Amino acid sequence: MKGHRPKILMAFDRQVYETYVGAKDLERLRDVGDVTWEEDFLKVESLQEALRDAEGLIVCHGAPRLTEGLMAGAERLRIVGELEGDRFAERIDVEGAVRRGIRVVDTTNGSSYPVSEWALALMLIALRNAGEHFRRLIAGEDYRRSKDDRGYLDGELTGKRVGLIGCGHVGRRLIELLRPFRVEVWVYDPYIPKDIPDIMGFTLTSLENVLRQSNVVVCCAPITSRTRRMIGKRELDMIPAGAALVNVSRGAIIDPDALIERLRRGDITAGLDVFDPEPIPADSPIRGLPNVFLSPHIAGVTQASRTRFFSLMVDEFERFFHGHETLYDLNGRALANRRGEAPPGR
Repeated sequence: MKGHRPKILMAFDRQVYETYVGAKDLERLRDVGDVTWEEDFLKVESLQEALRDAEGLIVCHGAPRLTEGLMAGAERLRIVGELEGDRFAERIDVEGAVRRGIRVVDTTNGSSYPVSEWALALMLIALRNAGEHFRRLIAGEDYRRSKDDRGYLDGELTGKRVGLIGCGHVGRRLIELLRPFRVEVWVYDPYIPKDIPDIMGFTLTSLENVLRQSNVVVCCAPITSRTRRMIGKRELDMIPAGAALVNVSRGAIIDPDALIERLRRGDITAGLDVFDPEPIPADSPIRGLPNVFLSPHIAGVTQASRTRFFSLMVDEFERFFHGHETLYDLNGRALANRRGEAPPGR
């Protein structure tokens, strides 16, 4: 309808509004429609009343669950967006929305940008075993690098084979960052459509191949019932001497006791942003291993990533209300993948 301006609601707490909503992006959203944010929308009754003539809704921390009952009175609602922190859609009845013809989008992938950058950094650090050199320097040791040091002998990333466990948003952005290094990329991901490897130029293979035949193994898989403790002693024993292991996903994917046992052999290095449990206990042996670099689960935490969640959401609302296709649809298939349910047919 020419000249029509959709009514768009934002339902989340003040901290989200002040931290995530950038001024320029808010102006972009106001160019799309009439935007209203009220703390009162955190109450079910207030949100229900406001939804009667709303066409768009963005939810985040503090919002009530968007149930089918709430949507029943929102006859004009056409699109709902989940901003951040709810990968399993606890705030939205996705199936109910789909039944009503309401598009659901999710921009929790906003943190994938810094996570992929930190994954690349940990790869470079682990290959050089730079954490050990740093510890020895700040301890005041007078030492020279040995020619037997793997970082000295074989510490370059260029031309190596990189194996990814999982290839969602983080993995795909990491592949983009790796292109200047001219690496060969192998990926294990039972959920990824087979046209993605063709488009992005990587080899889709088995978990065993990734572990046994990669110079660097990077865990980017989400934590689900299927991936919890997916990497145990058997899998860690497959990693060849001289390889580097990086985890920027969730610590619980790798068995911590088996990981410590494998690293104690001293023939591989690791860069870990996550561990199980977190915070890492003060007496955990992982803290003292010379072939491990640790960071305290910081990969996705940047100011830019926080405002990016909202920026990506505005992009989606621009696309939708201008008649284009949205990119980050949240539906039954997407949720099945995230929950680790049976892989869909390809």
